[in-house]
Amino acid sequence: METSDWQPVLALLVLLVAAVVLLHALSVALRAVREPLNTGPFSGGLEPREHPLSRFHVRWYPVTMVFLAFDMEMLFMYPWTKVVSAVGTPAVVEMFLFLGILLAGVGYAWREGAFRWS
Repeated sequence: METSDWQPVLALLVLLVAAVVLLHALSVALRAVREPLNTGPFSGGLEPREHPLSRFHVRWYPVTMVFLAFDMEMLFMYPWTKVVSAVGTPAVVEMFLFLGILLAGVGYAWREGAFRWS
């Protein structure tokens, strides 16, 4: 093998290393300085009790999942209303099967206590 066969590969490797070094130098130069968050009263005029980016309590996650299930239901029902007259009975059967699956999900969430707050 001749060295001229490897010249494009070496040129690409040099270009890649130069790009990585340049991106690293750019990230060091533009790095944001982290300082503690000093906020005053917000909205109600009271001092905040926790950081605004703190995590939500775990009890909100099942509520979020139930909301997303109902949100997906609405997302599928709007186009269905446009095609139900053209498709006919199969569209109605499919929608009731879909709603049955969602109802089973709500029953499961209810049984597991996703709607209880305490």
